[in-house]
Amino acid sequence: MATDDVVPLGGVNVLRCAPSGPSLDGESAALDLIGDAMGRDAQVVAVPAGRVADEFFRLRSGVAGAVMQKFVNYRLRLVVVGDVSRHTEQSGALRDFVRETNQGGHIWFVPDLTSLEEKLRPAG
Repeated sequence: MATDDVVPLGGVNVLRCAPSGPSLDGESAALDLIGDAMGRDAQVVAVPAGRVADEFFRLRSGVAGAVMQKFVNYRLRLVVVGDVSRHTEQSGALRDFVRETNQGGHIWFVPDLTSLEEKLRPAG
């Protein structure tokens, strides 16, 4: 996959971001993804973990909070797809943050798109 595309997963349109592309490193990058998602009628933005800037995973930087707030404000879900263990192994606070956000409905960290599809699938 060379470009971002929209795919239906679990009955929801998901903007599946390509592995290569601009880094999710702040509010401006978040707004670019939000605009792309809204223009393509996607309700979820799935960003590969490799495209998420290291600063996002350093909670003290404020990047994660700023990015997440943009997605919540625009009522879109943000999903980081892939292995984030190298970050969570270094920070108990980040590990707790990932666990807590995964219990909510707006921001998720999942290992792969299959897991995302399972989370999106309606119960029942």
